[in-house]
Amino acid sequence: MGVSLTCFHLYTAYFGTLPSQQQGAVHLGMALGMIFILFPASPKAGYRQGVPWYDIVLAFTGTFAAYYKILFYEEVLRARITGYSSFDLAIAAIGVLCVLEATRRTVGMPIVIMAALAISYALFGNLIPSPLLSHAGFSFDQVSPYLWFRESGVFGTPLQISARFIFLFLFFGVVLMHTGVGRFFNDLAFAVTGRFTGGAGKAAVMASSLQGMISGSSIGNTVASGSFTIPMMKNARFKPEVAGAVEASASTGGQIMPPLMGAAAFIMVEYVGVSYREIMFSALIPAILYFASIFIGVHFEAKRHRILGLPKDQLPSKRKLMLSKGYMLLPLLVIVTTISIGFTAQRAALLGIACAFAVSLVRKETRPSLLGILDIFEKGARVALPVIAAVACAGIIAGVVGMTGMGSKFAAGIISLADGVLILALLFTMVACIVLGMGLPTTANYVVTATIAAPALINEFGLPPMAVHLFVFYFGIIADITPPVCLAAFAGAGIARANPMKTGFTAVKLAIGAFIIPYAFIYNPMLVLVDPTLPGLISALFFSLVGIMGVSSALLGYFVRDSLFWERLVLFVAGLAMVVPELVTSSLGLLAMAIIGWLQSRRPNAFQEAQSLA
Repeated sequence: MGVSLTCFHLYTAYFGTLPSQQQGAVHLGMALGMIFILFPASPKAGYRQGVPWYDIVLAFTGTFAAYYKILFYEEVLRARITGYSSFDLAIAAIGVLCVLEATRRTVGMPIVIMAALAISYALFGNLIPSPLLSHAGFSFDQVSPYLWFRESGVFGTPLQISARFIFLFLFFGVVLMHTGVGRFFNDLAFAVTGRFTGGAGKAAVMASSLQGMISGSSIGNTVASGSFTIPMMKNARFKPEVAGAVEASASTGGQIMPPLMGAAAFIMVEYVGVSYREIMFSALIPAILYFASIFIGVHFEAKRHRILGLPKDQLPSKRKLMLSKGYMLLPLLVIVTTISIGFTAQRAALLGIACAFAVSLVRKETRPSLLGILDIFEKGARVALPVIAAVACAGIIAGVVGMTGMGSKFAAGIISLADGVLILALLFTMVACIVLGMGLPTTANYVVTATIAAPALINEFGLPPMAVHLFVFYFGIIADITPPVCLAAFAGAGIARANPMKTGFTAVKLAIGAFIIPYAFIYNPMLVLVDPTLPGLISALFFSLVGIMGVSSALLGYFVRDSLFWERLVLFVAGLAMVVPELVTSSLGLLAMAIIGWLQSRRPNAFQEAQSLA
């Protein structure tokens, strides 16, 4: 079934997709069938040799409920006017329940609980005493067909984007990993940065940024590249919690790193109303700033603990590496080029997949057999299953938001609490995104916040849509490294054998730029290429980078030398002052950092003091 699902998407990408609802029905129907067969009802069940009868029944039931929209397509369309039959209502209810159960098995309970609460709100909202939250209430006969048969529920925009774009790019990442590109990225990163101060940590940051281009998964990237980079960092004398935090924070940035980014970026195309090319270029500078901030954090951490680079004989040769394996970059170049010259994201993904298979034929060790190709097709489908379930479940929440007008109520709540003050509205939105991100996958989190919170910031404060949507996108992502529920940090801690909470807090310190950059491009939209000018863009980039450096050095306790408490406080305030695009505050912040740097350079460091005492 997995091979069939992959073949279906490749076929429709080349010959043209079906009508949106039918494309989504095949996409979800086959996914539901696979989920109930592959994922046991209890996560403690582990690997199972056989499939229980009830899971087979659920697989056929979920698939039929989705395919019902294809088998009785004309009748379902007419029913919107004439009214739905009892059988239609039963199919809709069963379909929604199957989506909730499939999501529970693949993603977890938090998003299922949110979806269940949303449905309850749609049914019983009239019983809520608060006038700000209550609504007229809807009957079961209204809610179930709205969520299943309309374009605003399960089969809404998120699932349609998943059916057209996301699956193909996830499959592209799977193909690349089977060509050895991940290992090539690791070798390239160590060849470029390994010899510098804290080289193992900096190489991990670079490797994760490169792998993030093709994986788009915080936890998956942490596990894949961390199994190699974390032991290297520990051998270089990085503390276990630091090694795990470096990998987790860098891997989390994979979802914001063009050209592929995370699945939510493709949904952003529809919400913002621009091409994926514009999303990709708008996200480029913030992504560079994000990885630069982690790079800076690793540098300060390495300087503080006197961690040097790796010996030259332990590093691969850049020249030999590029001559022998440089061709592995071709699929990424194809993706970037085709999108840049105006091809659709769907066609770009298809060309990238074809190029990736061509690249795999160059070397014997990466050349797949027929069975190997079938295995890649099946793994491509398996990787997509949690995403498909998550976006379908997120569609339930988004559908209820549209049906009940909850979005406008939430927006009114934010405006009321913020009392017209932009920074307060941004802070409330940030907290909402992070809290939601602790329980929801990034894609589902983005769908919810883009539906509820983003319109408030756009309509009430007149902010550019691109900046606002990237703002909620960022804070949904960094929930993966924000305690107490920081799944990417927990994954890194597991590999590093470190304390999970210490790893999470260390990841926040290393990735502090992720908490600053969204505010920077809200206050200075040039960073996301909204009406940019060359002098303005250079100025914004410079002050943002130096500001991040100031905050990072304050949190890590090292600038030119080990910092005193008051120096850390000044560095922190000076760094934040440079985020706001005001020449006076930015200049004062820069001057304060320069003074601290000068004062620190005039006193010996701890190592020099120890040498003099000896």
